[in-house]
Amino acid sequence: MSKIGFVGLGAMGSQLAGRFLAGGHQVYGTNRTAAKAAPLIGRGLAWCETPREVARSAEVIFSMVTDDAALASIASGRDGILAALTPDKVWVDMSTVSPDAARALAGRVAGMGAALLNAPVSGSVPSAEQGTLEIMVGGDARVFARVEPLLRLLGDRVTRVGRNDQALLLKLAINLSLAEQMLAFSEGVLLAERGGLDRKLAMEVILGSAIGSPMLKARAPLLLHLPPDAWFTLRLVQKDLRLAFEAASTLRVPRPGAAVADEIVTVARRMGYGDRDLAALFEVLTKIGTNETKESSPVSRGPSAGASHEP
Repeated sequence: MSKIGFVGLGAMGSQLAGRFLAGGHQVYGTNRTAAKAAPLIGRGLAWCETPREVARSAEVIFSMVTDDAALASIASGRDGILAALTPDKVWVDMSTVSPDAARALAGRVAGMGAALLNAPVSGSVPSAEQGTLEIMVGGDARVFARVEPLLRLLGDRVTRVGRNDQALLLKLAINLSLAEQMLAFSEGVLLAERGGLDRKLAMEVILGSAIGSPMLKARAPLLLHLPPDAWFTLRLVQKDLRLAFEAASTLRVPRPGAAVADEIVTVARRMGYGDRDLAALFEVLTKIGTNETKESSPVSRGPSAGASHEP
């Protein structure tokens, strides 16, 4: 049994902390919204008031927060993780942040004699619940070997990929494709449906073809009944697209398909879909160009040379 800390008990983090509890570990946790931790506290999680208290109590500290700013807020200051980090502890940050933020934080942690691994994940809430995430780990190989058994409680594919920042770069590469895949699939299903085919039948045939990726197969039912609770919100999709665009600009990588996906996500957010799942892109496409919205389709204007800068 290990003493594990978990900072960030949102939709994904709560599932991961729950898996540690189910594995028999003592888990110390905190979250910006305390009410979200109530079910875990009922299962034995020890509530802490601050990230610092989590880091002081645990041997291995995990964190999963939304962006660079949130990571900075749990890391720094009197109540941050760094305030209680000692050389015998390991911090595993599973947030999707910029490669620059990962690299900078790794340097700060190393300067204190401690160790930081970055371990972003591919997969959504059902994968986290089932322990079938794909986890990309960046950081020291010896530190990775120490915590790998814990990571394997969370994912069935755990791979050390290189430096801290490289783990984030690979995660952004995956999420760049997720948005494009979902948009392309939605376009195809809508084309078939408006040509007179049954939507469910069209999806079954398309998913049985060469383009039927695991992500599309998992999300296809959401095109029939879009749930109120999102696995991966369009707001976070766009956050990751923008991080990928920054990296692509630095590395001189063109991203024409992702730029169009970003424009459609911008339209979706203006229509009120920001907190709905990525699968909502299908519903958005059904409304673009109809009397239900005044938004015009970016695709009808041709490929975009760049991305919108709406936050």
